[in-house]
Amino acid sequence: MIARDKGTRPDLTAFMDELRGHVRGRVATDAATRDAHGRGEGLHETMAPDAVVFGEDSDDIATTIKFCAKAGVPVIPFGAGTSLEGQVQALRGGVCLDLSAMDRVLEVSVDDLDCRVEAGLTREALNAHLRDMGVFFPLDPGANATLGGMAATRASGTNAVRYGTMRDIVLGLTVVTPSGEIIRTGGRTRKSSAGYDLTRLYIGSEGTLGVITELQLKLFGIPEQISAGLCQFISLEDAVNAVIVILQMGIDVARVELLDDRQMRACIAYSRLAPLQPIPTLFLEFHGSPAIVADTTTHVRGILKANGGGALQLAHTEEDRNKLWKARHDAYWAARAIAPGFDGIATDACVPISKLAHCIREAKAEASASGLPHALVGHVGDGNFHMLILFDPKSADGRGRAEALALNIARRSIRHGGTCTGEHGIGLGKLEMLYEEHGESIEVMRQIKLALDPNNLMNPGKTIPLP
Repeated sequence: MIARDKGTRPDLTAFMDELRGHVRGRVATDAATRDAHGRGEGLHETMAPDAVVFGEDSDDIATTIKFCAKAGVPVIPFGAGTSLEGQVQALRGGVCLDLSAMDRVLEVSVDDLDCRVEAGLTREALNAHLRDMGVFFPLDPGANATLGGMAATRASGTNAVRYGTMRDIVLGLTVVTPSGEIIRTGGRTRKSSAGYDLTRLYIGSEGTLGVITELQLKLFGIPEQISAGLCQFISLEDAVNAVIVILQMGIDVARVELLDDRQMRACIAYSRLAPLQPIPTLFLEFHGSPAIVADTTTHVRGILKANGGGALQLAHTEEDRNKLWKARHDAYWAARAIAPGFDGIATDACVPISKLAHCIREAKAEASASGLPHALVGHVGDGNFHMLILFDPKSADGRGRAEALALNIARRSIRHGGTCTGEHGIGLGKLEMLYEEHGESIEVMRQIKLALDPNNLMNPGKTIPLP
């Protein structure tokens, strides 16, 4: 477990009084606000900042960072607080920059299929704004995260198999640097060979290189028809193998999600999905014209059957589709209901698709042997799966056993040519795993960090292990 830096911290009272006179946003120093900004949704302990600045625009953020840089005060960006790996904990105190008030849609071009938004806008709010324009933003990580936070952690979610991740969907950024300068990266074109790709450098940097304040995003036309469906399997390996065949044949599916038998049992009880069976289940979605969707479902139905799947049960109406996907998005809470009062750790392994069935089989065998309650969901079209491991917080060794199991799953993923985190990020929770995954290239990452943030004031202690 990472502990707060207990070194001497300066009295920032005078600093805060001066800062209040220069920023338009509210500066809060009360304990309740600070504590609420000192934790995400993971299990890491609350580490509150010394103050929270509610920024109103890029200039406000830049002014705050300039003051912090001059005084040597750490800066921690905060969006919706949905991160899982300790990305928002203030290990050295400092100023938390809350971007939630920066939630404007700045520009939409339906002709060019793009938009520019402020970083505090959530994905659901963006799609509500776009609803009558015939376009949408496709990425769906489950939580209603801010778009700036999604870029900072390189998020993806259920639609990534067709639409990609934030790495693929962000065209450009506005970033405030550690010295308080406002820069713009990328542009609006779909390709460019001009200079270093700074946009991709900041995506996934988790606030350690600068603060993202605006994003230029790709949009997509709303499909003429959307159909969702599910198929149940006796064998989890058969379900994964069916997905491999679908991808190898180049069949265009928008979402492919896997729930194992334990997760299905939990979802059937929690979301009232009777008469479904508590066996491995694929949730799928198809986008396109009626003819394309019909042709796709015909091909997929044949593949599922050939790999031991049952009937492909389709949902065509928006109400039925929403009910199906709500059950998938409620999977976390359904799994938590398996053991009321227990805490949970969510893994985030991602492997080459050909290794997925083997990696899941080994992970499930180890989890069963541990005796800990657990359930598994997976973005199987991307080779990404999450196991929620539950433990009794009153048990002397419960958390330690759960953390050891999660660590073994991450290491197993790396051994299979994968990554310890497909979409949750590193934060402070997976710093140890970064060495095992990237080896000597971490030194290059350190050089980039120290070149851009030589005083280590931008979200210190996260993402890149420093000496």
